[in-house]
Amino acid sequence: MTEYDLRPMAYRAMAEAGFATAPPPPVERELERINEDRPPELLDAAPESTIHDLRGLLWSSIDNPESRDLDQVEFARRESNDAIRLMIGIADVDGFVPQDSATDRHAFQNTTSVYTGVLTFPMLPERLSEDATSLLEGEDHFAVVVDLVIDTGGGVQSRSVYRARVHNHARLNYEDVSAWLEGNTDALPPDAARVPGLEEQLRLQNEATERLRALRLRNGALDFETIEASPVAVGGKVVALTVKPKNRARYLIESFMVAVNNTVADLLGDSGVASIQRIVRTPKRWDRIVDIAVSLGDSLPPEPSSRSLADFLTRRRLADPVHFPDLSLSVVKLLGAGEYAVVRRGAAQEGHFGLAVQGYSHSTAPNRRYADLVTQRLLKAVIDAAPPPYEEAALAEIAARCTERANAARKVERRLRKAAAAVLLQERVGDVFSAIVTGASHKGTYARLLDPPAEGRIVRGEQGLDVGDAVRVRLLSADPNTGFIDFAAVR
Repeated sequence: MTEYDLRPMAYRAMAEAGFATAPPPPVERELERINEDRPPELLDAAPESTIHDLRGLLWSSIDNPESRDLDQVEFARRESNDAIRLMIGIADVDGFVPQDSATDRHAFQNTTSVYTGVLTFPMLPERLSEDATSLLEGEDHFAVVVDLVIDTGGGVQSRSVYRARVHNHARLNYEDVSAWLEGNTDALPPDAARVPGLEEQLRLQNEATERLRALRLRNGALDFETIEASPVAVGGKVVALTVKPKNRARYLIESFMVAVNNTVADLLGDSGVASIQRIVRTPKRWDRIVDIAVSLGDSLPPEPSSRSLADFLTRRRLADPVHFPDLSLSVVKLLGAGEYAVVRRGAAQEGHFGLAVQGYSHSTAPNRRYADLVTQRLLKAVIDAAPPPYEEAALAEIAARCTERANAARKVERRLRKAAAAVLLQERVGDVFSAIVTGASHKGTYARLLDPPAEGRIVRGEQGLDVGDAVRVRLLSADPNTGFIDFAAVR
Protein backbone atom coordinates (compact mmCIF):
# COMPACT_ATOMS: atom_id res chain seq x y z
CA MET A 1 0.00 0.00 0.00
CA THR A 2 1.30 3.46 -0.96
CA GLU A 3 1.75 5.66 2.08
CA TYR A 4 0.11 9.08 1.99
CA ASP A 5 0.74 11.89 4.44
CA LEU A 6 -2.64 13.59 4.59
CA ARG A 7 -1.55 16.62 6.59
CA PRO A 8 -0.84 18.77 3.49
CA MET A 9 -4.30 17.87 2.20
CA ALA A 10 -5.84 18.94 5.52
CA TYR A 11 -4.19 22.36 5.29
CA ARG A 12 -5.21 22.69 1.65
CA ALA A 13 -8.82 21.74 2.38
CA MET A 14 -9.00 24.27 5.21
CA ALA A 15 -7.58 27.07 3.07
CA GLU A 16 -9.88 26.29 0.14
CA ALA A 17 -12.87 26.38 2.49
CA GLY A 18 -11.86 29.82 3.76
CA PHE A 19 -10.60 28.80 7.21
CA ALA A 20 -7.64 30.41 8.91
CA THR A 21 -5.14 27.72 9.89
CA ALA A 22 -2.99 29.85 12.21
CA PRO A 23 -3.62 32.91 14.37
CA PRO A 24 -2.44 36.25 12.93
CA PRO A 25 0.23 38.39 14.68
CA PRO A 26 -2.26 40.54 16.66
CA VAL A 27 -3.61 37.38 18.28
CA GLU A 28 -0.10 36.21 19.09
CA ARG A 29 0.57 39.52 20.82
CA GLU A 30 -2.59 39.14 22.91
CA LEU A 31 -1.57 35.60 23.87
CA GLU A 32 1.73 36.88 25.21
CA ARG A 33 -0.18 38.94 27.76
CA ILE A 34 -2.34 36.05 29.04
CA ASN A 35 -2.35 35.52 32.79
CA GLU A 36 -3.72 32.01 33.31
CA ASP A 37 -4.62 32.56 36.96
CA ARG A 38 -6.79 35.62 36.46
CA PRO A 39 -8.76 36.51 33.34
CA PRO A 40 -8.25 40.05 31.99
CA GLU A 41 -11.74 41.13 33.11
CA LEU A 42 -10.84 40.28 36.74
CA LEU A 43 -7.48 41.99 36.45
CA ASP A 44 -9.41 45.10 35.48
CA ALA A 45 -12.55 45.83 37.46
CA ALA A 46 -14.99 42.89 37.64
CA PRO A 47 -16.29 42.25 41.18
CA GLU A 48 -14.73 38.93 42.08
CA SER A 49 -16.95 38.85 45.19
CA THR A 50 -19.86 37.85 42.91
CA ILE A 51 -17.98 34.68 41.90
CA HIS A 52 -18.83 31.64 44.04
CA ASP A 53 -15.95 29.54 45.34
CA LEU A 54 -16.94 25.94 44.53
CA ARG A 55 -13.46 24.45 44.36
CA GLY A 56 -14.27 22.16 47.27
CA LEU A 57 -16.91 20.23 45.30
CA LEU A 58 -15.94 16.97 43.62
CA TRP A 59 -15.93 18.21 40.01
CA SER A 60 -14.79 15.85 37.24
CA SER A 61 -14.86 15.78 33.44
CA ILE A 62 -15.54 13.07 30.85
CA ASP A 63 -14.33 13.45 27.28
CA ASN A 64 -12.38 11.66 24.57
CA PRO A 65 -8.99 10.37 25.72
CA GLU A 66 -7.13 12.65 23.33
CA SER A 67 -9.12 15.82 24.10
CA ARG A 68 -7.39 18.71 25.81
CA ASP A 69 -9.93 21.44 25.00
CA LEU A 70 -12.12 20.61 27.99
CA ASP A 71 -15.23 22.78 28.10
CA GLN A 72 -17.19 21.42 31.04
CA VAL A 73 -17.03 19.71 34.42
CA GLU A 74 -19.87 18.01 36.29
CA PHE A 75 -21.03 17.59 39.88
CA ALA A 76 -24.20 16.05 41.36
CA ARG A 77 -25.69 15.94 44.86
CA ARG A 78 -28.80 14.23 46.22
CA GLU A 79 -31.31 16.68 47.66
CA SER A 80 -34.50 16.31 49.69
CA ASN A 81 -37.44 14.37 48.21
CA ASP A 82 -34.86 12.30 46.29
CA ALA A 83 -34.22 15.16 43.86
CA ILE A 84 -30.75 15.38 42.31
CA ARG A 85 -28.96 18.69 42.05
CA LEU A 86 -26.88 18.70 38.86
CA MET A 87 -24.26 21.39 38.35
CA ILE A 88 -22.43 21.83 35.06
CA GLY A 89 -19.42 24.15 35.06
CA ILE A 90 -18.65 25.62 31.63
CA ALA A 91 -15.23 27.11 30.97
CA ASP A 92 -15.28 30.91 31.26
CA VAL A 93 -13.72 31.50 27.85
CA ASP A 94 -15.12 35.01 27.58
CA GLY A 95 -13.02 36.03 30.58
CA PHE A 96 -9.87 35.41 28.52
CA VAL A 97 -11.26 36.39 25.10
CA PRO A 98 -12.84 39.85 25.39
CA GLN A 99 -15.50 40.78 22.87
CA ASP A 100 -14.04 42.41 19.73
CA SER A 101 -10.46 41.57 20.73
CA ALA A 102 -8.12 40.29 18.01
CA THR A 103 -8.59 36.77 19.36
CA ASP A 104 -12.37 37.18 19.28
CA ARG A 105 -12.28 38.41 15.67
CA HIS A 106 -10.08 35.44 14.73
CA ALA A 107 -12.55 33.06 16.40
CA PHE A 108 -15.42 34.69 14.48
CA GLN A 109 -13.58 34.03 11.20
CA ASN A 110 -13.69 30.25 11.73
CA THR A 111 -16.53 29.98 14.32
CA THR A 112 -15.69 26.34 15.04
CA SER A 113 -12.87 23.90 15.67
CA VAL A 114 -12.35 21.50 12.79
CA TYR A 115 -11.45 17.87 13.53
CA THR A 116 -10.04 16.12 10.46
CA GLY A 117 -8.71 13.02 12.23
CA VAL A 118 -5.30 13.85 10.81
CA LEU A 119 -4.96 17.31 12.32
CA THR A 120 -7.14 19.41 14.62
CA PHE A 121 -7.60 23.08 13.77
CA PRO A 122 -8.85 24.74 16.97
CA MET A 123 -11.14 27.78 16.88
CA LEU A 124 -9.03 29.34 19.61
CA PRO A 125 -5.23 29.08 19.77
CA GLU A 126 -3.97 26.11 21.76
CA ARG A 127 -2.44 28.51 24.28
CA LEU A 128 -6.06 29.17 25.24
CA SER A 129 -8.20 26.18 24.28
CA GLU A 130 -5.79 23.56 25.58
CA ASP A 131 -4.38 25.58 28.45
CA ALA A 132 -5.75 28.81 29.92
CA THR A 133 -9.42 28.25 29.01
CA SER A 134 -9.45 24.44 29.26
CA LEU A 135 -10.79 22.90 32.48
CA LEU A 136 -7.71 20.77 32.94
CA GLU A 137 -7.33 18.29 35.78
CA GLY A 138 -5.71 19.38 39.02
CA GLU A 139 -6.14 23.12 38.41
CA ASP A 140 -8.45 25.89 39.57
CA HIS A 141 -10.59 27.50 36.87
CA PHE A 142 -13.23 30.14 36.35
CA ALA A 143 -16.55 28.83 35.07
CA VAL A 144 -20.17 29.69 34.36
CA VAL A 145 -22.28 27.18 36.30
CA VAL A 146 -25.74 26.04 35.24
CA ASP A 147 -27.43 24.63 38.34
CA LEU A 148 -30.45 22.31 37.97
CA VAL A 149 -32.56 20.40 40.48
CA ILE A 150 -34.02 17.31 38.81
CA ASP A 151 -37.01 15.46 40.23
CA THR A 152 -37.58 11.70 40.08
CA GLY A 153 -39.46 12.04 36.79
CA GLY A 154 -36.65 13.91 35.06
CA GLY A 155 -38.31 17.33 35.28
CA VAL A 156 -36.37 20.43 36.32
CA GLN A 157 -37.70 21.72 39.67
CA SER A 158 -35.48 24.79 39.74
CA ARG A 159 -32.67 26.33 37.72
CA SER A 160 -30.12 29.07 38.11
CA VAL A 161 -26.90 30.30 36.57
CA TYR A 162 -23.93 32.01 38.20
CA ARG A 163 -20.18 32.42 37.98
CA ALA A 164 -17.81 30.32 40.06
CA ARG A 165 -14.33 29.01 40.61
CA VAL A 166 -14.06 25.25 40.21
CA HIS A 167 -11.40 22.56 40.42
CA ASN A 168 -11.34 19.51 38.12
CA HIS A 169 -10.41 16.58 40.37
CA ALA A 170 -10.40 13.90 37.65
CA ARG A 171 -10.15 13.95 33.86
CA LEU A 172 -11.96 10.79 32.75
CA ASN A 173 -12.66 9.33 29.31
CA TYR A 174 -15.82 7.89 27.77
CA GLU A 175 -14.60 4.36 27.15
CA ASP A 176 -13.22 3.69 30.64
CA VAL A 177 -16.23 5.18 32.43
CA SER A 178 -18.66 3.30 30.16
CA ALA A 179 -16.95 -0.03 30.66
CA TRP A 180 -17.44 0.39 34.40
CA LEU A 181 -20.98 1.80 34.31
CA GLU A 182 -22.14 -0.92 31.90
CA GLY A 183 -20.67 -3.66 34.11
CA ASN A 184 -18.05 -4.80 31.60
CA THR A 185 -15.45 -4.41 34.30
CA ASP A 186 -15.66 -4.24 38.09
CA ALA A 187 -12.67 -1.95 38.27
CA LEU A 188 -13.33 1.75 38.60
CA PRO A 189 -11.21 3.71 36.08
CA PRO A 190 -7.82 4.42 37.69
CA ASP A 191 -8.23 8.19 37.34
CA ALA A 192 -11.49 7.93 39.30
CA ALA A 193 -10.34 5.32 41.81
CA ARG A 194 -7.62 7.59 43.17
CA VAL A 195 -10.17 10.29 44.11
CA PRO A 196 -12.15 9.43 47.29
CA GLY A 197 -15.88 9.77 46.78
CA LEU A 198 -15.78 9.90 42.99
CA GLU A 199 -17.32 6.44 42.59
CA GLU A 200 -20.48 7.56 44.40
CA GLN A 201 -20.40 10.80 42.43
CA LEU A 202 -20.37 8.98 39.07
CA ARG A 203 -23.19 6.67 40.14
CA LEU A 204 -25.31 9.67 41.08
CA GLN A 205 -24.54 11.38 37.77
CA ASN A 206 -25.58 8.18 36.00
CA GLU A 207 -28.86 8.18 37.93
CA ALA A 208 -29.47 11.80 36.91
CA THR A 209 -28.79 10.79 33.31
CA GLU A 210 -31.39 8.03 33.44
CA ARG A 211 -33.99 10.51 34.71
CA LEU A 212 -33.21 13.14 32.08
CA ARG A 213 -33.00 10.71 29.22
CA ALA A 214 -36.23 8.93 30.15
CA LEU A 215 -38.08 12.25 30.11
CA ARG A 216 -36.55 13.23 26.77
CA LEU A 217 -37.63 9.93 25.22
CA ARG A 218 -41.14 10.32 26.64
CA ASN A 219 -41.29 13.75 25.02
CA GLY A 220 -40.30 12.29 21.65
CA ALA A 221 -36.52 12.87 21.44
CA LEU A 222 -34.98 10.83 18.64
CA ASP A 223 -32.44 8.24 19.79
CA PHE A 224 -30.09 7.63 16.88
CA GLU A 225 -27.03 5.43 16.58
CA THR A 226 -25.17 6.49 13.47
CA ILE A 227 -21.86 5.21 12.19
CA GLU A 228 -19.26 7.87 11.44
CA ALA A 229 -15.80 6.57 10.70
CA SER A 230 -12.83 8.71 11.71
CA PRO A 231 -9.32 8.14 10.43
CA VAL A 232 -6.62 6.95 12.79
CA ALA A 233 -3.40 8.57 11.66
CA VAL A 234 0.19 8.26 12.82
CA GLY A 235 2.42 11.03 11.59
CA GLY A 236 -0.24 12.03 9.07
CA LYS A 237 -0.40 8.50 7.63
CA VAL A 238 -3.72 6.67 7.92
CA VAL A 239 -3.55 3.26 9.56
CA ALA A 240 -7.26 2.55 10.15
CA LEU A 241 -10.82 3.86 10.23
CA THR A 242 -12.47 3.79 13.63
CA VAL A 243 -16.07 4.19 14.73
CA LYS A 244 -16.92 5.51 18.19
CA PRO A 245 -20.19 3.85 19.21
CA LYS A 246 -22.58 5.39 21.69
CA ASN A 247 -22.08 4.16 25.21
CA ARG A 248 -23.30 4.94 28.72
CA ALA A 249 -20.79 7.74 29.37
CA ARG A 250 -21.57 9.43 26.04
CA TYR A 251 -25.27 9.25 26.88
CA LEU A 252 -24.44 10.78 30.27
CA ILE A 253 -22.69 13.82 28.83
CA GLU A 254 -25.22 14.12 26.01
CA SER A 255 -28.12 14.20 28.48
CA PHE A 256 -26.39 16.82 30.60
CA MET A 257 -25.63 19.00 27.59
CA VAL A 258 -29.20 18.82 26.28
CA ALA A 259 -30.54 19.77 29.71
CA VAL A 260 -28.12 22.69 30.02
CA ASN A 261 -28.66 24.01 26.48
CA ASN A 262 -32.43 23.83 26.89
CA THR A 263 -32.18 25.58 30.28
CA VAL A 264 -29.94 28.33 28.91
CA ALA A 265 -32.42 29.02 26.10
CA ASP A 266 -35.21 29.30 28.69
CA LEU A 267 -33.16 31.51 31.02
CA LEU A 268 -32.29 33.94 28.23
CA GLY A 269 -35.87 33.92 26.99
CA ASP A 270 -37.24 34.59 30.47
CA SER A 271 -34.81 37.50 30.79
CA GLY A 272 -36.11 39.07 27.61
CA VAL A 273 -32.79 38.70 25.84
CA ALA A 274 -32.52 37.91 22.14
CA SER A 275 -30.25 34.90 21.63
CA ILE A 276 -28.81 32.49 19.09
CA GLN A 277 -30.39 29.06 19.10
CA ARG A 278 -29.73 25.85 17.25
CA ILE A 279 -32.80 25.04 15.14
CA VAL A 280 -33.69 21.75 13.47
CA ARG A 281 -36.86 22.41 11.53
CA THR A 282 -39.70 20.01 10.80
CA PRO A 283 -38.33 17.68 8.08
CA LYS A 284 -39.33 18.48 4.49
CA ARG A 285 -38.72 14.87 3.39
CA TRP A 286 -41.04 13.31 5.94
CA ASP A 287 -42.76 11.45 3.09
CA ARG A 288 -39.55 9.52 2.39
CA ILE A 289 -39.21 8.64 6.09
CA VAL A 290 -42.78 7.34 5.94
CA ASP A 291 -41.86 5.25 2.87
CA ILE A 292 -38.90 3.71 4.73
CA ALA A 293 -41.16 2.77 7.63
CA VAL A 294 -43.62 1.11 5.23
CA SER A 295 -40.81 -0.83 3.56
CA LEU A 296 -39.95 -2.26 6.98
CA GLY A 297 -43.53 -3.31 7.68
CA ASP A 298 -44.22 -0.37 9.96
CA SER A 299 -46.06 2.93 9.65
CA LEU A 300 -45.82 6.62 10.48
CA PRO A 301 -48.47 9.35 10.36
CA PRO A 302 -48.67 11.52 7.23
CA GLU A 303 -47.70 14.66 9.18
CA PRO A 304 -44.29 14.97 10.90
CA SER A 305 -44.30 13.80 14.52
CA SER A 306 -41.15 13.44 16.61
CA ARG A 307 -43.04 11.27 19.11
CA SER A 308 -44.16 8.82 16.40
CA LEU A 309 -40.72 8.76 14.82
CA ALA A 310 -39.08 8.12 18.21
CA ASP A 311 -41.40 5.18 18.82
CA PHE A 312 -40.65 3.80 15.35
CA LEU A 313 -36.90 4.04 15.96
CA THR A 314 -37.27 2.26 19.29
CA ARG A 315 -39.17 -0.58 17.62
CA ARG A 316 -36.54 -0.91 14.90
CA ARG A 317 -33.65 -0.89 17.39
CA LEU A 318 -35.25 -3.87 19.15
CA ALA A 319 -36.23 -5.68 15.93
CA ASP A 320 -32.94 -5.28 14.04
CA PRO A 321 -30.10 -3.88 16.15
CA VAL A 322 -27.46 -4.87 13.56
CA HIS A 323 -28.90 -2.62 10.86
CA PHE A 324 -30.22 0.08 13.19
CA PRO A 325 -27.20 2.37 12.58
CA ASP A 326 -27.95 2.26 8.85
CA LEU A 327 -31.57 3.22 9.46
CA SER A 328 -30.45 5.99 11.81
CA LEU A 329 -28.14 7.41 9.16
CA SER A 330 -30.92 7.42 6.58
CA VAL A 331 -33.33 9.25 8.90
CA VAL A 332 -30.67 11.77 9.96
CA LYS A 333 -30.00 12.62 6.32
CA LEU A 334 -33.71 13.06 5.62
CA LEU A 335 -34.25 15.27 8.67
CA GLY A 336 -31.82 17.77 7.23
CA ALA A 337 -29.09 19.87 8.79
CA GLY A 338 -29.61 22.22 11.69
CA GLU A 339 -28.94 25.93 11.57
CA TYR A 340 -28.31 28.82 13.92
CA ALA A 341 -31.06 31.40 14.17
CA VAL A 342 -31.84 34.43 16.31
CA VAL A 343 -34.77 34.04 18.67
CA ARG A 344 -36.03 37.54 19.34
CA ARG A 345 -37.51 38.92 22.52
CA GLY A 346 -40.96 37.53 23.11
CA ALA A 347 -40.98 35.46 19.90
CA ALA A 348 -42.10 31.83 19.82
CA GLN A 349 -39.25 29.33 19.75
CA GLU A 350 -39.20 27.08 16.71
CA GLY A 351 -37.30 24.38 18.56
CA HIS A 352 -35.19 21.34 17.77
CA PHE A 353 -37.22 18.57 16.10
CA GLY A 354 -34.69 15.82 16.83
CA LEU A 355 -34.35 16.64 20.53
CA ALA A 356 -38.06 17.40 21.03
CA VAL A 357 -37.32 20.65 22.84
CA GLN A 358 -38.67 24.12 22.10
CA GLY A 359 -35.54 26.08 22.94
CA TYR A 360 -31.94 24.98 22.41
CA SER A 361 -28.99 27.37 22.74
CA HIS A 362 -25.51 26.04 22.10
CA SER A 363 -23.68 27.03 25.28
CA THR A 364 -21.57 24.12 26.51
CA ALA A 365 -18.52 24.29 24.21
CA PRO A 366 -17.17 27.88 24.15
CA ASN A 367 -13.65 26.65 23.41
CA ARG A 368 -14.86 24.93 20.23
CA ARG A 369 -17.86 26.90 18.92
CA TYR A 370 -18.29 30.65 18.54
CA ALA A 371 -22.07 30.52 19.07
CA ASP A 372 -21.38 29.11 22.55
CA LEU A 373 -18.94 31.92 23.33
CA VAL A 374 -21.52 34.52 22.28
CA THR A 375 -24.19 32.78 24.38
CA GLN A 376 -21.82 32.83 27.35
CA ARG A 377 -21.49 36.61 27.03
CA LEU A 378 -25.27 36.95 26.94
CA LEU A 379 -25.58 34.78 30.05
CA LYS A 380 -22.95 36.74 31.96
CA ALA A 381 -24.76 39.96 31.14
CA VAL A 382 -27.96 38.47 32.59
CA ILE A 383 -26.06 37.35 35.71
CA ASP A 384 -24.59 40.84 36.15
CA ALA A 385 -27.89 42.59 35.31
CA ALA A 386 -26.01 44.38 32.54
CA PRO A 387 -27.28 45.40 29.08
CA PRO A 388 -27.02 42.70 26.39
CA PRO A 389 -23.60 42.84 24.71
CA TYR A 390 -25.08 42.36 21.22
CA GLU A 391 -27.80 43.99 19.16
CA GLU A 392 -30.17 41.67 17.33
CA ALA A 393 -28.66 42.62 13.96
CA ALA A 394 -25.21 41.58 15.18
CA LEU A 395 -26.60 38.27 16.49
CA ALA A 396 -28.23 37.62 13.11
CA GLU A 397 -24.88 38.16 11.37
CA ILE A 398 -23.16 35.83 13.83
CA ALA A 399 -25.84 33.15 13.46
CA ALA A 400 -25.54 33.20 9.66
CA ARG A 401 -21.75 33.02 9.87
CA CYS A 402 -21.85 30.13 12.35
CA THR A 403 -24.27 28.17 10.15
CA GLU A 404 -22.15 28.70 7.03
CA ARG A 405 -18.88 27.84 8.78
CA ALA A 406 -20.34 24.75 10.49
CA ASN A 407 -21.43 23.46 7.10
CA ALA A 408 -18.00 24.24 5.66
CA ALA A 409 -16.30 22.44 8.55
CA ARG A 410 -18.39 19.33 7.97
CA LYS A 411 -17.33 19.36 4.32
CA VAL A 412 -13.64 19.61 5.26
CA GLU A 413 -13.96 16.80 7.80
CA ARG A 414 -15.88 14.69 5.28
CA ARG A 415 -13.24 15.33 2.61
CA LEU A 416 -10.46 14.11 4.90
CA ARG A 417 -12.50 11.09 5.97
CA LYS A 418 -13.01 10.20 2.32
CA ALA A 419 -9.32 10.66 1.56
CA ALA A 420 -8.42 8.42 4.49
CA ALA A 421 -10.93 5.81 3.32
CA ALA A 422 -9.49 6.00 -0.21
CA VAL A 423 -6.05 5.26 1.20
CA LEU A 424 -7.36 2.08 2.82
CA LEU A 425 -9.45 1.03 -0.23
CA GLN A 426 -7.03 1.79 -3.04
CA GLU A 427 -5.89 -1.84 -3.32
CA ARG A 428 -9.45 -3.25 -3.33
CA VAL A 429 -10.65 -1.88 -6.67
CA GLY A 430 -13.01 -4.40 -8.27
CA ASP A 431 -14.28 -5.82 -4.97
CA VAL A 432 -18.04 -5.88 -4.27
CA PHE A 433 -19.41 -4.52 -0.97
CA SER A 434 -22.74 -4.22 0.83
CA ALA A 435 -23.75 -0.59 1.25
CA ILE A 436 -26.59 1.78 2.12
CA VAL A 437 -27.59 4.86 0.13
CA THR A 438 -26.86 7.97 2.21
CA GLY A 439 -27.62 10.73 -0.28
CA ALA A 440 -29.68 11.13 -3.44
CA SER A 441 -30.12 14.50 -5.16
CA HIS A 442 -29.24 16.38 -8.32
CA LYS A 443 -25.71 16.56 -6.91
CA GLY A 444 -25.31 12.78 -7.06
CA THR A 445 -26.08 9.51 -5.32
CA TYR A 446 -23.87 8.44 -2.43
CA ALA A 447 -23.52 5.23 -0.44
CA ARG A 448 -21.66 4.06 2.64
CA LEU A 449 -20.07 0.64 2.80
CA LEU A 450 -20.99 -1.47 5.79
CA ASP A 451 -17.42 -2.71 6.19
CA PRO A 452 -15.22 -0.73 6.10
CA PRO A 453 -17.51 2.24 6.86
CA ALA A 454 -16.35 4.32 3.88
CA GLU A 455 -18.57 6.58 1.78
CA GLY A 456 -18.40 7.25 -1.96
CA ARG A 457 -20.43 8.19 -5.00
CA ILE A 458 -22.40 5.72 -7.14
CA VAL A 459 -21.55 6.79 -10.69
CA ARG A 460 -23.09 3.82 -12.52
CA GLY A 461 -26.52 2.25 -12.04
CA GLU A 462 -27.67 4.84 -9.53
CA GLN A 463 -31.02 5.46 -11.22
CA GLY A 464 -33.99 4.82 -8.93
CA LEU A 465 -31.95 4.66 -5.73
CA ASP A 466 -32.96 6.79 -2.74
CA VAL A 467 -31.75 7.44 0.80
CA GLY A 468 -32.06 4.34 2.97
CA ASP A 469 -31.91 1.78 0.15
CA ALA A 470 -29.67 -1.25 0.67
CA VAL A 471 -27.46 -1.85 -2.36
CA ARG A 472 -24.48 -3.90 -3.52
CA VAL A 473 -21.71 -1.84 -5.10
CA ARG A 474 -18.46 -2.56 -6.92
CA LEU A 475 -15.49 -0.33 -6.15
CA LEU A 476 -14.40 1.36 -9.38
CA SER A 477 -11.72 3.70 -8.07
CA ALA A 478 -10.27 5.17 -4.88
CA ASP A 479 -8.08 8.25 -5.21
CA PRO A 480 -6.47 9.53 -1.99
CA ASN A 481 -5.32 12.71 -3.73
CA THR A 482 -8.87 13.88 -4.38
CA GLY A 483 -10.67 11.78 -1.77
CA PHE A 484 -12.97 10.48 -4.51
CA ILE A 485 -14.35 6.96 -4.14
CA ASP A 486 -16.52 5.76 -7.02
CA PHE A 487 -18.90 2.79 -7.07
CA ALA A 488 -21.11 1.01 -9.56
CA ALA A 489 -24.41 -0.42 -8.33
CA VAL A 490 -24.60 -4.19 -8.79
CA ARG A 491 -28.15 -5.19 -9.71
